[in-house]
Amino acid sequence: MSNNATEGTPLAANPLTRAVLEIDAYASGLGWDQPARLFALVDTARLRSQEPTLAEQLGLAGEEEAAAAGALTPIEQDELPEGAPLDEFLATIAWPDVITGCALTVERLMLPPSAEAAIPKGMDDASLSAWVAAHPERQEVRMTVAVLRDGARESAVRLRSKDTPSEVLTGGGLVPGLADALAATFEA
Repeated sequence: MSNNATEGTPLAANPLTRAVLEIDAYASGLGWDQPARLFALVDTARLRSQEPTLAEQLGLAGEEEAAAAGALTPIEQDELPEGAPLDEFLATIAWPDVITGCALTVERLMLPPSAEAAIPKGMDDASLSAWVAAHPERQEVRMTVAVLRDGARESAVRLRSKDTPSEVLTGGGLVPGLADALAATFEA
């Protein structure tokens, strides 16, 4: 993945927002029903100066946009362990100092607030998942959440029913629980 603006991806002034939208566009190109994907975020200029061979492999050599102050390059990590709860997996991660931030893209089912009030009490996780999956108002979403070491956060949320780049919602506080879990990977 390079730091070029992907065709159809809106331009954003903030480097973190650009990185999140780039990851969202990448995940969108893979289609739906994909596993969660984890990305390291590295400072593009630092990557180009300290690891020119890797930067060239990522398609960053000679890119003027990549030289912009604060530009971030997402680097996809190995697949997440299958069947492991996401929160438990994230608790095992500690990033080296060279990593500026990290991002995760994950698909989930969500309910509108009006439906959340009807959730039966006392269900275990498996029962709750089945109940949400069968609910007529459920929405399939892909969430891309990123955090930086300095505390900055950004998210992109794409509904499967509105699967176009112009319908992607962005904001730092859209998925606070996941952002907190990602931020904790830098506290080790």
